[in-house]
Amino acid sequence: MSKIQLAYFQVRGRAEAIRTLLVDNNVEYEETDVGPRDNWVNNWKPKMAFGQCPWLKDGDVELVQSNTMLRYLARKLGKYTLVDLYGANNVEASRADMINDGVEDLRVAYTRMIYQNYEEGKGPFIAELPGKLQCFETLMKNGGDYIVGSKVCFADYNLFDLLDALVTLSSPCLDAFPTLKAYYDRVMNRPGVQKRRSTDHFKGLPINGNGKQ
Repeated sequence: MSKIQLAYFQVRGRAEAIRTLLVDNNVEYEETDVGPRDNWVNNWKPKMAFGQCPWLKDGDVELVQSNTMLRYLARKLGKYTLVDLYGANNVEASRADMINDGVEDLRVAYTRMIYQNYEEGKGPFIAELPGKLQCFETLMKNGGDYIVGSKVCFADYNLFDLLDALVTLSSPCLDAFPTLKAYYDRVMNRPGVQKRRSTDHFKGLPINGNGKQ
């Protein structure tokens, strides 16, 4: 496989699940910082579809939209390696898609609060969080160690990354959800995930671009 190229701001944001997937599956990649703002506006944004990043390049393939990238990498690794990150069949793939879409819904709400209404919105967001997390708790009770059973899939990296941000926002948020807490700890302790989190790059990144978390 050609070396993956990734471009994003120097924050965890929407790229961290992608970075973690790559490191956890021993895929080499190179990352470019699109900041500061003038560099992004003048040199990057005009050439990106939808004017968005992260941006991923794999040979002749160029993508934006972080969830598209996760799915692309899952299919690519499943085709060219022994790693199956999209489930073993259509049912498992659909379950991964469903939970990943649920992650996206909660991430959008989290991001809106962080960037648009942090001071007034943090308390209500945390108060409503148990109802959101209960959905994932119930779904994980009906599965195995990971979203589609005994093997990790692309959606696990996305769910874990969101849970990590939520634990930072409210450290006891998983205490009432033992299955989800055990899942979070299980993904956290994967050697590849620990490898990513032990890097100076990871340690130096804020979760969000405005410094609020």
